Amino acid sequence: MVVEVESFYGVYMLYCLNPKFKGRIYIGFTVNPERRIGQHNAGRHRGGAKRTSGRGPWEMVLIIHGFPSDIAALRFEWAWQHPHSSRRLSHVSRRSRKESSLEFHWRVVSNMLRVAPWNRLPLTARWLKQEYRMDFEPGLQPPLHVPIAFGSVRAKKKSTPAGGEEDGMSTCFLCRRLVKASERLSCFHPSCEMSSHLICLAKLFLKMEPSHLIPVEGECPACRGSLLWGSLIRQKHGCFGDLEEFSPSASQSHWASELEI
Repeated sequence: MVVEVESFYGVYMLYCLNPKFKGRIYIGFTVNPERRIGQHNAGRHRGGAKRTSGRGPWEMVLIIHGFPSDIAALRFEWAWQHPHSSRRLSHVSRRSRKESSLEFHWRVVSNMLRVAPWNRLPLTARWLKQEYRMDFEPGLQPPLHVPIAFGSVRAKKKSTPAGGEEDGMSTCFLCRRLVKASERLSCFHPSCEMSSHLICLAKLFLKMEPSHLIPVEGECPACRGSLLWGSLIRQKHGCFGDLEEFSPSASQSHWASELEI
């Protein structure tokens, strides 16, 4: 089963299968995983990266997705590529002699998911190839709102109602104004029909954490059920049903910027 996700921004890990370079790792950013792995294996002249060209075949084994924008994903990519140059990862030790490149990069990203600002984002860690799967070490478990998923993922174009945005409008439970489908979040608890502007619900959740821009969890204003922000975002983008949980582009404005005071 291939999961389709709207507004896709992901940072992936490639594993080299070429006997001459086997085990080498490459970290990259993509908005289209299926197209990107094809480009890497086709070579630099077909859009692949210089570091992967002529060294394939490569497999895309892991991808972290759910970033709110391409800029957020690119910053994550840079830190994963250069952990010892990132001030947020100064606590991460260098690769040991006994550690494979795959194990080291997994340890790095495990630490990244636990530190700000990434530990508040509605991210998903997805293993695309089961045979490479590794578990989080006991001391490096991610936040509860960051699940692990398995299987292929595909970028999906944003869908609009048949009659346009107007036909997909409803009333915001919090401000009572009309809300477009593209700006709406809905409670996923059975029998609850609460829907609201993404901004309205974010501000409600952040009342208990005024120093933050992105909420982690809150209570549904209608049914009073507990809601993880990451689950709401994943439901909106279409990747809510395939998760195993643990006990806009740079030129566009993003909803988080509207929360700044």
